[in-house]
Amino acid sequence: MTTTTRPAEHGSVVAAGSRVGAAGALAPLRARWDGLASRERVVLGAGALVVALVAVWMLAVQPAWQTLREAPPLRVQLDAQWQTMQRLAAEAAELRGAAPLAPALAVQALQVATGRLGAGATLTLQGERAVVAVQGVDGEALRRWLAEVRRGARAQPVELRLTRDGQGWRGSVVLALGGGG
Repeated sequence: MTTTTRPAEHGSVVAAGSRVGAAGALAPLRARWDGLASRERVVLGAGALVVALVAVWMLAVQPAWQTLREAPPLRVQLDAQWQTMQRLAAEAAELRGAAPLAPALAVQALQVATGRLGAGATLTLQGERAVVAVQGVDGEALRRWLAEVRRGARAQPVELRLTRDGQGWRGSVVLALGGGG
């Protein structure tokens, strides 16, 4: 075979007899395909179709299907979290907008709330802070007490050291009085 050269459009030289591109690389495969019997072509074509369908399923359909299955429960969970965040934001805005409370009234409200916890709670005042020691207090009662202290006495918890034992919660809660922290 003789090779002739001619100038290309962009100034390079291209060999006229060379096969450039994918057609040249696929020529041996095409020759092999043409050499197969029709039954072998059908079997190979069906196999290639199965492989292609499995690939489409694994890469496109199955991930989308899984997302559709998981979306409703996830949405319910996210909606519940959003509602909780909205409730907490409204509570925070309410507490920020509350008028300051005189220190004597804050201490009195704290004493009343702590008295509701019963014998399992003792209150100690230390200047602008109060320490409440709890022993054997129910978790729900502790939650209600903390909400009452935040609203009624305008006290902010600054430190909690609580552990759970067989009779309830034990430990201490340090509160900043007067809404300070």
